Amino acid sequence: MMANLLDFDLDGLAVFCERLGEKRYRAVQLFRWIHQKGASSFDDMSDLAKSLREKLKVCAHVKALDVISQHISSDGTIKWLFDVGGGDAVEAVFIPEDDRGTLCISSQAGCAVGCRFCSTGHQGFSRNLRTGEIVAQLWFAEHFLRKHLHRDDRVISNVVMMGMGEPLQNYSELVPALRVMLDDHGYGLSRRRVTVSTSGVVPMMDRLAQDCPVALAVSLHAPNDTLRDNLVPLNRKYPIAELMDACNRYLAHAPRDFITFEYCMLDGVNDQAEHARELVSLVRQHSSGGVWCKFNLIPFNPFPESGLIRSSPEQVQAFARILSEAGIVTTIRKTRGDDIDAACGQLAGDVKDRTGVSDRIVRQRTFMLKPVATINKEVKET
Repeated sequence: MMANLLDFDLDGLAVFCERLGEKRYRAVQLFRWIHQKGASSFDDMSDLAKSLREKLKVCAHVKALDVISQHISSDGTIKWLFDVGGGDAVEAVFIPEDDRGTLCISSQAGCAVGCRFCSTGHQGFSRNLRTGEIVAQLWFAEHFLRKHLHRDDRVISNVVMMGMGEPLQNYSELVPALRVMLDDHGYGLSRRRVTVSTSGVVPMMDRLAQDCPVALAVSLHAPNDTLRDNLVPLNRKYPIAELMDACNRYLAHAPRDFITFEYCMLDGVNDQAEHARELVSLVRQHSSGGVWCKFNLIPFNPFPESGLIRSSPEQVQAFARILSEAGIVTTIRKTRGDDIDAACGQLAGDVKDRTGVSDRIVRQRTFMLKPVATINKEVKET
């Protein structure tokens, strides 16, 4: 069976090369060709010994994901739908800013958590992505964007594991992918600029703190267990008090001195003044002194199955004001990519409903599937 070299972090690739009778420095060379230069053909890797290139052709490949569709928003946001086989697809989104370029990556096909406000969760769960399928989203996006934007330097400065799926429920495949992102021979991203978002898988938060501490974002969305049980079913297993304790433990290892709490603003559900005051009490109760968290308020992106409504801008501002006046750093997320359904919570809303309501991915795969090279060419020509 051919090994996909995107599945390996540098240590894993070194072990693979040793099995071929090669030294570690060959793995470093190979790793750089793949991730820094975007090479997928061994013939292009000119400083590798010809004998090694011939070995690799027999037992390995750099297997990217096929692109089913690509949409570019009027604000510059780009959304890709990637084919991961078996009728499954995942999405990644690039969000350009003046001072950074952020890529939102998926870790699972579907999601098993089932948060009420997330369209991906309403599609059900199919499977975990392999390390190479997680890395392939970054590999494709980075090298596509360099061509698309006519740049030689790195385009993606930040990665957020906030796409489809709960990253910490795919822990064994996630951590090697994070190491590829952080490796100076790979993408060289700062730990502060790689963020894992979790709905609160407490044991895996503790493991991540030890194995590969990166920035952490926690999908909180409610100030008490009664409400959070309804919005985030995982809370029934790991209630808020346990989650807060885990956040404080993580801070001892985190590259940032705060945890980000994501809070989706739902009209009449969790957006009232009393909810904001409860959050203030919650934060103070679990504070060991100083500012240890910040809140990112997220305008809800409606979809019919949710039965929920977006909070008004005035209500969001009033909610933010209560938190800010209590000394809690609070931001309101700017919605991006609305016109291509790339905003937070919308990923895979039109991909596949595993409850049997829709077979839209079948039609997409039939009519929209194009090889990566074709999409590269089409976008470059436009």
